[in-house]
Amino acid sequence: MNRKQFLSASGVLAATSILPTSSVLAQHYDDNGLDKLTDAAGNFQHLPLPYNKNFLEPHMDEETVYLHHTFHHGGAVKAANGDLQKIRKAMDENNLETVDYWTKKLSYHFSSHVLHTIFWTNLTNKKTDPSGELMKRMEKDFGSYDKLKGYLAKTSKDVDGNGWGILGYQPYSNKLTVMQCENHERLTQWGVIPLLVVDIWEHAYYLKYKNKRADFVDTMFQIINWDNVADRLNTATKFAM
Repeated sequence: MNRKQFLSASGVLAATSILPTSSVLAQHYDDNGLDKLTDAAGNFQHLPLPYNKNFLEPHMDEETVYLHHTFHHGGAVKAANGDLQKIRKAMDENNLETVDYWTKKLSYHFSSHVLHTIFWTNLTNKKTDPSGELMKRMEKDFGSYDKLKGYLAKTSKDVDGNGWGILGYQPYSNKLTVMQCENHERLTQWGVIPLLVVDIWEHAYYLKYKNKRADFVDTMFQIINWDNVADRLNTATKFAM
């Protein structure tokens, strides 16, 4: 069984990914160079940052960006590939006693890969503002940009332990939604397409901000790449039910 057949037969990615499995969506992101999560062989891949590691200074320090991208994001990619190998081995040997364990591990590691990939593209080194369709939807679904920003910031700051604050698009209701995500995969909503993610794991901010998570979150809103968020929304709305 090759990797493509394995993934198709097991449904592992469909079960664990928080992104839709639509081939059209995947093709769009691949064509636009946004989210190339896998290589030609189907292995999860860890791509270089889309900018220099000091690009986000002074809001995010170079050392944190290096450690975060290299070891935390990179470690998740390596672990996710290992999880798939363990699952495939168990299936090939018809020894399914450990499949539950490795499937849970894959959910954790692959979700980390997805969210980190989005996170890096969500950031820039200059102030931008939402506009166009994105702004219209913010006003419709939350009342105003300022209300949405306050809601997402508070949601991110109040995650229990480590996790993420997420602004996503929910195709089933054709609305924007804000949610917390504990770790990388808990408290998510089925079907939501992440548009903007705020990483509040301690490794994302502790060197510069120490234990001041709230300060880090407030700073992140100064360097959000709203053009990237708008592009993701434009793609996501094509799949409204």
